[in-house]
Amino acid sequence: MTAPHPLSVALVGGLHADARRAAVEHLLGTVPGSVALHHDLATAATGTVRRTVRDRTGVLDEGEAPLANDCACCALREDLMPELERLAAAGTCRLAVVELWDSVEPKAMAEVVAAHAGEDLRLTGVITAVDPALVLPALGCGDDLAEAGLAAAAGDQRTVADTFARQLEYPTVLALAETTAEEDDRRTAFGEPVAPADAADHALLAQLAPTARRIPADSVELAAAAVAGFDVEAAAARQHPACALLPQEADTDGVTTLVWRARRPFHPGRLYAALEDLCCAAARSRGRFWLADRPDTLLAWDAAGGALCVESAGPWLAALPDAAWDMAPPDRRVAASLDWDPEHGDRLQHLTFTSPGLDGAGLRELLASCLLTDAEYAGGPGAWRRLPAAFDALLDPVS
Repeated sequence: MTAPHPLSVALVGGLHADARRAAVEHLLGTVPGSVALHHDLATAATGTVRRTVRDRTGVLDEGEAPLANDCACCALREDLMPELERLAAAGTCRLAVVELWDSVEPKAMAEVVAAHAGEDLRLTGVITAVDPALVLPALGCGDDLAEAGLAAAAGDQRTVADTFARQLEYPTVLALAETTAEEDDRRTAFGEPVAPADAADHALLAQLAPTARRIPADSVELAAAAVAGFDVEAAAARQHPACALLPQEADTDGVTTLVWRARRPFHPGRLYAALEDLCCAAARSRGRFWLADRPDTLLAWDAAGGALCVESAGPWLAALPDAAWDMAPPDRRVAASLDWDPEHGDRLQHLTFTSPGLDGAGLRELLASCLLTDAEYAGGPGAWRRLPAAFDALLDPVS
């Protein structure tokens, strides 16, 4: 039997556990008929994941889900939907707030819920809860999640910084929960003292996630945002390297975002030699680029915490037959059209760097030095392809 009203499902995640809990408690206290589901992945070492369902008055139900494929996140996915479907069938709940465990990224969970949505339930919100004072410490932490006690599986190789960056940049809403000055004086983050949030912390957050609404975690607006609706296809397009909505140039309260664009390809050897300096130049950098010896491959740049991930994101549209345009998603076609160049098509360097105290002039000079020189460029694509390869270990690892 279909419930008279579909169950709204809102995901609330983030590495900042106190901020996340504050947002969840506010939703439970302000949205009548709301419950919170939480899977504690810290118990995964014992072979189970602990599930709790509660409302504003306390715990309603507890249970355990067996570890699936030695992966706590897999167990979460397999146990979450049956619980949501049970709540939807009961028809007594208006909003299910899924409080994600610390290192769970919202994208995978949002796509799971959206794939099962129907007349009984729908995904209506994806929120990351943030303490502005902890943004820079999280982005600067290059420790593996396992070192921080936050790994979601035995083979989890993510870092604190890159996990937090994806949590921050995927949702449409950030719930800001600031602690008091007294609490700030007593706490640390990743082993370092944490000062109260200031204007620079808020500027950093605004520049890192410019398209997200920033809402106080204790505001009326948060409840409305939790049921406003969420489009997983649009969210995926915002994150795809070929058409990502990257930050714009900014310089506020000591925090700078540099946007660097160029048409010429990078020299593979010179860029590879500069990688350490480039990925350590900013708290966060990302974008798309191309190499002279791999002119058909769109490469994704993703750096946080001093660590860089370079991956192939498929071909540039300019490298494909004209018929491929009809098969490309609309967002991809629009992005390629906006970037189109008569000679190189949609191939370009488009990288953004965001950080307090950014050395913009030095960064621009270093990036420019990695492009092909006039003499190298004049050799043409045939000569470019014969340049010594430097990225094979990153892009074509031996399994």
